[in-house]
Amino acid sequence: MDSIERRVVTLRDVAERAGVSTSTVSRVLDERAPRSRSATAERVRRVADELGYRRNVVASSLRRGGTGTIGVLVPRLTDTVMAMMYEALERQARRRGYFAVVATSGDDPEDERRSTETLLDRNVEGVVLATARLDDALPASLRERGVPHALVLRTDGASPSALGDDETGGYLAVRHLLDLGHRDIAIVTGPSFTSSANDRVVGARRALAERGVSIPGDSVRYAGYGIDDGLAAGEQLFTSGRPTAVFAANDNLAIGVMRAAHTAGRVVGRDLALVGYNDIPLAARLPVPLTSVRVPFEQIAADALDLVLRPEGGHPVRRALPTLIPRATSISVGGS
Repeated sequence: MDSIERRVVTLRDVAERAGVSTSTVSRVLDERAPRSRSATAERVRRVADELGYRRNVVASSLRRGGTGTIGVLVPRLTDTVMAMMYEALERQARRRGYFAVVATSGDDPEDERRSTETLLDRNVEGVVLATARLDDALPASLRERGVPHALVLRTDGASPSALGDDETGGYLAVRHLLDLGHRDIAIVTGPSFTSSANDRVVGARRALAERGVSIPGDSVRYAGYGIDDGLAAGEQLFTSGRPTAVFAANDNLAIGVMRAAHTAGRVVGRDLALVGYNDIPLAARLPVPLTSVRVPFEQIAADALDLVLRPEGGHPVRRALPTLIPRATSISVGGS
């Protein structure tokens, strides 16, 4: 075993063995930079592997005056959407040479504040919040203190935000149902304190207005974003009327509506059309595969990290376009 193998391998060791400068090695092995495919870059990476070089993330972070960590706050990781969002943020952070750490807070504003302060106490270089409420005091506090941050999936209309175009998504979902001939359409959406729940309803109403279709006020139900919330809202809908189609502004809500429909003697995909939102992996694997609006989580995560690490002037909002994915729950009036 030679002297290089008995101690920590440095950039200089790699440079000497590869026959290039230390700055070239540093540039090639910087995970934040675009990956070069040149012969020199390939040789540097091969030599680094042979010598067992490991990038000193702490030292690199200290040189640029940071810790190399990004804090992520979500309500809960048992929510598939929030877990998918965190995983996308973690991947995007890693590509930029950062490490994402997550904290959960439930839906309590005080818990959100405490969890965020805990992340900041650990010297994260910025925070990404998936918890924002309309008129939320937490993002306002971060803006006042100059803390680099971005909101994901939801916006308060003031802080930098990366989210799906929820209004367009709601429009696509209900226009799809209208194209199938439905006019008696019900809507189940999330909490009224979230931009996502409200914007999806705005888009749905725009599609209805374009076709001259009106629905009664009790056909729009605000709920939580869980399966039980969808079940309760569905039970109310099927007790008070018989809609031929339901737009559920979250796949968990749609699963709850499915259960309520079954209890009410309605068969989703035969005599009830249903569209969900987010296109979680389970949506395509249900006994009756669920039509859903697919949200580009990876693009939203990339936008959020850019807003945190390379802040723009003002309070930018980046919206990624969703896509409607039709499946077996897309049926026309009459079940054909």
